[in-house]
Amino acid sequence: MPQMSPLKWLILFIFFSLSYLLFSSIMYFNIIPTQSTSSSIINIKTPNLNWKW
Repeated sequence: MPQMSPLKWLILFIFFSLSYLLFSSIMYFNIIPTQSTSSSIINIKTPNLNWKW
């Protein structure tokens, strides 16, 4: 099996990097935040932290 030249490895790396970035950006912008999240963040109750050491 013949070896690949360094230029082809670089092109392959760039191709997979761009496809990863494209996929990540699609997944990031695909999330649609709902309006109920802002009200639910306000209603979070913190537990009482009484340390008994």
